[in-house]
Amino acid sequence: MARWLIIVMILVWAVPAWSWQIHGFVDGRSGMRLQEDPVERDAILNELRLQLDVNHMGDVAIWQFRGDLVADEAVGESEQDFDRGYGMFDLREANVLLTPFSLVDIKLGRQILTWGTGDLLFINDLFPKDWQSFFIGRDVEYLKAPSDAAMFSFYPNWANVDVIYVPRFDADRYISGERISYWNPLLSRRAGSEDDMRVDHRSAWFDEDEWHLRISRNYNGLEVAAYGYNGYWKSPQGVDASYRTYFPELSVYGASVRGSLWGGVANAEIGYYDSREDRNGDDPFVPNSETRVLLGYERELARDFSAAAQYYLEAMTEYSAYRRTLPEEMSSRDEYRHVLTLRLTRQLLNQNLVLSLFGYWSPSDRDAYLRPDLKYKASDAVSLYLGANIFIGDHPETFFGQFENNTNLYVGARYSF
Repeated sequence: MARWLIIVMILVWAVPAWSWQIHGFVDGRSGMRLQEDPVERDAILNELRLQLDVNHMGDVAIWQFRGDLVADEAVGESEQDFDRGYGMFDLREANVLLTPFSLVDIKLGRQILTWGTGDLLFINDLFPKDWQSFFIGRDVEYLKAPSDAAMFSFYPNWANVDVIYVPRFDADRYISGERISYWNPLLSRRAGSEDDMRVDHRSAWFDEDEWHLRISRNYNGLEVAAYGYNGYWKSPQGVDASYRTYFPELSVYGASVRGSLWGGVANAEIGYYDSREDRNGDDPFVPNSETRVLLGYERELARDFSAAAQYYLEAMTEYSAYRRTLPEEMSSRDEYRHVLTLRLTRQLLNQNLVLSLFGYWSPSDRDAYLRPDLKYKASDAVSLYLGANIFIGDHPETFFGQFENNTNLYVGARYSF
């Protein structure tokens, strides 16, 4: 925490107060489970959030600070933790963007990073996600968790090159039972707020670090990109000898393409997940390597009505070795996991009312996740929200099926200034 207080003090000292631009909002949300969960409270979200977005655009630098003051009755996350997003203050951004040369940008500090072509599906985007926020009814912007990073962007004639260095591993804000129950394979049951998830966090500066690379170019309207990543699995998917979960080593190599097709926009993306600690696939406590593929298409079907669909595949390598060494008491994964998504968006009342539905369905896992959402813009400053997170599954150990007891309905209101 101390290092971020120092950064904020430097920002305030370095730039005159009158030159800052200040925006923000007050957002209140409440969400309840629609069925009883024996290991969690009925209330999943009772939150009041004040966000301040402060920035300054100078001749040689752009300063950015964005943070949320949070009061939430639904869970006792009182200890301040900027990495997990716990406590009364969530620091979203604190950075400076420099342009030392005409072909170079440098962005230093806490920042929200994203790339890739998927719609709520991620292959080459290995930046941290906040799955807890995503599943309980916060705005979708909170799915992207912040990174503490240095981003270097180069613009030669032949391509755009982005290199991102994260000096200390930034994990996902993963599901660990505080609000949302989940399947714990070590307990062979759903776990919740009373179950201690023992995690060995990677926290060594400049030793347990990450590198991200993207090389992209536009060819006559066709956006193509190549990606590279060297770091760790973003959620604790490994188990060590003392039965503590941890983040195994991971490298990812991928590519994407996006462009116009048949009156809409099509995209394709692929990534190879090199699980460096289990390349032979014979360690059941470390994820196998995988190939991941994504195909997507989006177009407007009628005025103010659009649809988008995606197909996603996870193909495990060395599957026979995985099955041969898997302990009998552990449930097995399929060699191929298929996921289909559909997004429908309808705008009404001069686009002040937005009705949307985003759905995931996995025919291989036989589970699904639906996100119906209504947003009404009552005025330039006031917006009202109504939505749900609906989980369906035949088996408690599948990705969406494990969250079935967390199906919830939420309401919200936001005042922007």
